[in-house]
Amino acid sequence: CYRENILKTAKALVEDTKLLVSGAASSQDKLAQAAQSSANTITQLAEVVKLGAASLGSDDPETQVVLINAIKDVAKALSDLIGATKGAASKPADDPSMYQLKGAAKVMVTNVTSLLKTVKAVEDEATRGTRALEATIEYIKQELTVFQSSEVPEKTSSPEESIRMTKGITMATAKAVAAGNSCRQEDVIATANLSRKAVADMLTACKQASYHPDVNEEVRERALRFGTECTLGYLELLEHVLLV
Repeated sequence: CYRENILKTAKALVEDTKLLVSGAASSQDKLAQAAQSSANTITQLAEVVKLGAASLGSDDPETQVVLINAIKDVAKALSDLIGATKGAASKPADDPSMYQLKGAAKVMVTNVTSLLKTVKAVEDEATRGTRALEATIEYIKQELTVFQSSEVPEKTSSPEESIRMTKGITMATAKAVAAGNSCRQEDVIATANLSRKAVADMLTACKQASYHPDVNEEVRERALRFGTECTLGYLELLEHVLLV
């Protein structure tokens, strides 16, 4: 029942996405209608996904987290898409903002597809871990793209904060190695959830620290490079766990 409702609402959201993209080239009224419609649809989708997560029971909290993370990714992608649509409104077809809009729409569709795959995998215990890991790998790749963008973080943090966040990577690495050895679905799901948070926190702290007022250009470039290399190395580790 929940799966059918999620599927139906997700399809409606994809249609809203198409309207948002086409709305950038039409009137402000149409754009506003598309934005409002997508906001209503994402609210409905979040509700049915939360009901689906609750139906799993409290004895499987890690899988509940996987489902909630999937809908959070879709909501974030929709927010970015609406922002990109506003930026591209009334601009010519070759304007850079139009390319950003297409990129945001692609991420949106990718995340909706990922959500549907996750919902399907939840019904099959044998594939839950694999799917959770695949979703985390996709999420980390998207976070890395944001990290590598020229966008300056809204706030800065101390280098000490960045160092503190690397401890999460160490813990997640140990968990990933253990999951690769045990091959138990619950261990793999827990690894996926922990890895997602650890890498996202590290990337955020690294970028914020690299833009600290006391950091010069050379040190910033090195910090950003090492943040990227750390993430790529961790992605490789997760790919190996997935292979195992």
